[in-house]
Formats: sequence, C-alpha cells, structure tokens
Amino acid sequence: MIETLQPYYYYFVAVHIVFVISWMAGLFYILSLFIYHTEANDKPEPEKTILVNQFVKMEGTLWKIICAPAMIISVLAGVSMLTLHQGLLQTDWMHVKLGLVIGLLIYHFICQNIVKQLKNNQFKLSSFQLRLWRELATIFMIAIVFVVILKNAINWIYGLIGIMGIAMAIMIAVKLYKNYRKKRGE
Repeated sequence: MIETLQPYYYYFVAVHIVFVISWMAGLFYILSLFIYHTEANDKPEPEKTILVNQFVKMEGTLWKIICAPAMIISVLAGVSMLTLHQGLLQTDWMHVKLGLVIGLLIYHFICQNIVKQLKNNQFKLSSFQLRLWRELATIFMIAIVFVVILKNAINWIYGLIGIMGIAMAIMIAVKLYKNYRKKRGE
C-alpha cells in the first residue's frame, strides 16, 4: 500500500517545505513589524498616529494572508506525510521534531495574541523584549532543521549546548545592537 502512496508523499513533503518557509518568513517579518510598531509610540504626533495605523493594517494583513494560512497548510501537509508514512512516528527524531513543532505552534499563537493586543493599543512588551522574542523563532527553526537533517535525537548534551550557544550568541547580538542604536540616538 505504501508503494502506491509513495509518490503522493513527496508532494506533501514539497508542500510542507514551501509553506514552512512561508510561515517562518511571516513570523520573522511580523516580529519586525511589532518592534517598529512599538517604537512608533515614541514618535511625535501626527507621525505616531499615522505609523501606528499603518502598522496595525500591515500586521493584520500579514497575519491573515501569510502567517495563519502558511501555518495551517504546513501542519496539514505534515499530518498528511505522517499518515502516508506512519513509520516516521516510530522514530525518536520525529518525536523530538514534533515537540519542537508544538513549541513553534505555541509561539505562533502567542504572536497572534500580540497582533490583537497591538491592534487594541496594548503594548505589553518593549521593543528590546520583542527583539529577543523574535530570535526564539530562529532557535526553533535551527533546532527543527538539525533534528530533521540529522535524523536522530542527537547527543542531547551536545545538542543542548549547541542550541544554548546559538541562543546566547543571538541574545548578545541583540544587546549589542540595542547599545549601537542607543549611541546613534535612535
């Protein structure tokens, strides 16, 4: 039975990859919009109102047209792949990947909540906190790609040290960028 389904499996793999790329691009961009939206509050009027209204529109459009549909199609294609190739559910690396995907889905829905908050003029996170939050998507993406490519749960000690090292490097870069912007008076 799997032989007759095998060609369809690769179509779902292709669709999954395309829409995961779209989803991640949307998440990266929406966080940049959140940051600029938050920083627009420090602008004088009428610039503040003009920018805030534009960011609300851009965030809503990006979320409805790219982020949410790409996430849904990514998940549906992934479920289809697992349905067609159920042996994947017997592998340790797939359990690790699915755990990371659940984390990414939680991240996605928290971002959806931020879209709603910003639309209602609720700013709960600073632009610096949002910069750090944006990098969490990068960490999820790197971890998922490494697990899928290496096809094992990796040696947890080395994997954990590697992910923590990447996270620390990203946080240091964000902090340095914040200091650089402060010196330039932005």
